[in-house]
Amino acid sequence: MRRKGYSVGITGAALLCLAVLTGCTVSPATGERIFTGFMSPAQEQQIGFSEHPKILKQFGGAYDDATVTKYVDRIGQALVRRSELPNQKFTFTVLNSDQVNAFAVPGGFIYVTRGLLALADTEAELAGVIAHEIGHITGRHTAQRYAQAQFGGLATVGLGVLFGGAAADLAGSVLPLHLQSFSRDQEFEADLLGVRYIVRDEYEPEGMASFLGKLRSHSQLQLKLAGENPAKADQTDMLASHPRAIDRVQRAIAQAQNAAVAKPRSGRINHMQMLHGLLFGDDPKEGFVRGREFIHPGLKFRFSVPEGFRLQNSASAVIARNRNGAIIQFDGGGSNYRGRMTNYISQVWAKKTNISRTEGLTINGMEGATAVANIQTQAGPRNVRLVAVRHPSNRILRFVFLTPTNLTQQLSVPLQRTTFSLKALSDREAAAFKPLRLRIRAVRQGETVASLSREMAVREAPADWFRVLNGFGPNQEPRTGQLIKLVKE
Repeated sequence: MRRKGYSVGITGAALLCLAVLTGCTVSPATGERIFTGFMSPAQEQQIGFSEHPKILKQFGGAYDDATVTKYVDRIGQALVRRSELPNQKFTFTVLNSDQVNAFAVPGGFIYVTRGLLALADTEAELAGVIAHEIGHITGRHTAQRYAQAQFGGLATVGLGVLFGGAAADLAGSVLPLHLQSFSRDQEFEADLLGVRYIVRDEYEPEGMASFLGKLRSHSQLQLKLAGENPAKADQTDMLASHPRAIDRVQRAIAQAQNAAVAKPRSGRINHMQMLHGLLFGDDPKEGFVRGREFIHPGLKFRFSVPEGFRLQNSASAVIARNRNGAIIQFDGGGSNYRGRMTNYISQVWAKKTNISRTEGLTINGMEGATAVANIQTQAGPRNVRLVAVRHPSNRILRFVFLTPTNLTQQLSVPLQRTTFSLKALSDREAAAFKPLRLRIRAVRQGETVASLSREMAVREAPADWFRVLNGFGPNQEPRTGQLIKLVKE
């Protein structure tokens, strides 16, 4: 049941709201009565406090840059003062993640990633994202989502984040509250509210739509690099959890009352200056990806994956996948084990798994061991090869190679090369690797996308990355004096 494009609630939750009116609250932003499961503002705050450390752990912690943190908080707090909850405490956090994402949880906790900051070109675009998330709070969407999940017993659902759908039963993880999607009605309402707040703060309301265009281009590039169809962009990343087509945002702008701003501000120069020096890609504390190679200067090792595999790094593991369902997982197994590596696999790591063919091996001077197993997954049978290696620091490094049975023989040699590509780094070698950062400068006369792309310290598709980061269309060229983003070491 819908009214004026607003969500009245899902079946069950709506019936409960009608039956038990004390379980509902009125949204301060819309006047709609919403089922929130008897939660008070204080209880919402407690939920936010409870979720906060989990979110920090999942996304690599808060980004440690006072200038960036204050910049985002300043924008956020100014927008809150223009909302229907000007006196509520809001907490804005920049997450140390290269993912492009933003989300809100009950209690006024709002998060944006440094990857999102890097993609935005103006302060108005960032403000549009933050205002949208504030709208989820003032519209009571976060409280409603949590209450509905609790009421339906759906606060968490099984999700194999390490291996994905092909082997979800291998990963004991859950879908957190902040990653559950809002309804399309809630998204549109948050768009309407977000436009309301940025207009009150005299930002260009079109920034909300222009950022979505950049987000779509970014998602298309990610799919292209992974060898997939770029047309799937609206189903990936932030576009999947925030299903907000550009035309819908423009409709929100058109429907918003008093959307016109006499002297709208974009804040482009402020935003670009803030981006100078921003970490791009992986944080070196967690190691970083360079094409098909993973390098960890802090722990002093490196390895490469076969052609056709795409590496992704996280705080807990490094994952590489190919289009045919083969997966490589790399992680650390601690540093306290002192016994033989063959015993480590059979007695520690895989003691509850039916492994076979356990044998020792030496990898670039490091003691290691390997074993195989067969498992059944939701996608069918898979062959597994385990490899454990003792680094000179006594840290245990581990590979899991998961292959569809019909591809195991074909991938045997390439995956073996990955095993033997694992090398320890000397202090000098480790110090030579530098993280990537954004550098902001003005375009010089005669410079083109082609010439500027040669300055980009990215190994794959530097021209595409340059266009996406700077919001350039396929045939667009920079203007002399225009501020641009470059990725450099």
